[in-house]
Formats: sequence, structure tokens, C-alpha cells
Amino acid sequence: MQNHHLPQEILDYIADLLHDQPETLKRCCLVSRSWVPRTRKHLFADIRLRSVDDLRSWKKTFPDVGNSPAYHTRSLFIGCSSVVVAEDAEEGGWIRAFSRISSLDVDNGVWYLNTPAISLLTPFHNFSPTLKSLRMCPIAFPCPQLFDLVLSSPLLEDLTLTGHDDSFGNEDESHGLQTVLPSTSPPLTGSLDLNIFGGMGNTVRQLLDLPNGLHFRSLAFSWHCEADLPWTTQLVELCSDTLECLDIMCRLPSAFVSIPHRS
Repeated sequence: MQNHHLPQEILDYIADLLHDQPETLKRCCLVSRSWVPRTRKHLFADIRLRSVDDLRSWKKTFPDVGNSPAYHTRSLFIGCSSVVVAEDAEEGGWIRAFSRISSLDVDNGVWYLNTPAISLLTPFHNFSPTLKSLRMCPIAFPCPQLFDLVLSSPLLEDLTLTGHDDSFGNEDESHGLQTVLPSTSPPLTGSLDLNIFGGMGNTVRQLLDLPNGLHFRSLAFSWHCEADLPWTTQLVELCSDTLECLDIMCRLPSAFVSIPHRS
């Protein structure tokens, strides 16, 4: 009796319908090798390396970086950045296997980092041209290397930054931190969320200098000093044509405010 096989596009369609059922997708991988490529697309779309154990497990399962399913990953969370960076340096660019992510979330886990910011950020520079959402928490400001990362992401829309700026108010220091700006910058048409202890002035100053301007639809700020107020005003004015939502949490003594905004 002759075997009859379903066309590959039908098998792919079935796998797509099961995109939110990981256990079923895993069983599909056992049915036939022809099911594997499409199921990988969904099984590895969201990768979360929360700890060193998660990282070790991933590398043990997929020792060949070039053939790992990292290519299918669209959302990447890293909760052990110092270890990832160290091993990336040892292995000549391990993190670049995640070359098609659209969302990167790096949580350093501690407020005061012993590792220089440039070391933490270097592996992520220009590693995924499809990056649209970037979250860095926490990080020491001001950090020109961070803006090098922002500027190396041509499709970036959403930006979330949390950290501590000990140099705010030191004009001599902050003037020397401006990164070299290209003629173009990311679209930045999504959301901006800033929560910077010590003041967000140095960070906003660099955002204001971006050549293509700012077009955020959503702004969220945590105020930690009175100097944050005028910077907020400037950002709101620059985004007035696109702004749909404004959310402010005031962490000044005895104050809390959340302000909705509609264009």
C-alpha cells in the first residue's frame, strides 16, 4: 500500500495552530522529523535564562552554537548577565546566536555592579537588527555605551531603563559622556519608561539629541528629584503629536501621583 503524506505547508499550519500549547508541540516533535523545524519556531520563541543553572542547561542541551534553536527566539530574558557576558567572551560571541530577537530584557539583579557597564553591554551591541524592545535593569548611569546599543538597533521602538545616576548635577562629568550620534536614529514610536535614582536628566539629555526626534506613544516616569519635572515637560512637548498615555509616579517625600494623558 502506498504511503500518503500531508504537504509540508499543512503540517506547518497545524503547528502554528498549536503555538500556545508547548506540551503538544513537544509531542509533535516525536511524530516525525518533518515536524521539528516548525515546532521549534514556537517552542523556542520565548527564552528565559533566569539563572546560571538555566544557562548551563541550555548550553548542555545545545552545545553547537551555530545549530542551536536560538535562531527561532524572538523574546530573550537574561537574569545572569555577568555570567552570560563572561562566557560570551570566552566562546567568541555565544550570545550572537540569538540574532533574530525583537525583545531583549536584561536584569542584572543588583543595584551596584562591580562589572563595568561597557563589559555588560558590549556583547549586545548590534547583535540583533530586528530588536524592537529593550529593557535594562538595573544599570549605572550615565552610560554612553547604553546609547551605543540603542543606536545600533534600527527598529527599536520601546525603551525601559532602571538604574542609578550618581553624577547628576555634575556638569563637567556629564558633558563628556555624549556618544557620537549617527545621522539617523531608531524610530522610538512605542513606549519610554524611565526609573533612574539620582535624576533622569543625563539620560533624557541624550534622548533629546537623537537626530530623528522622539515619537513615543506612551511615557512612564518615576520622579526621584525635583529636577526630573522640567525634563518630563520637554519629553511630553516633543512627543505631543504622538503621545497617547502619560504615567508619572512621584517618589518625592510624601507624594504619589499617577496622571493619565490622552491626545
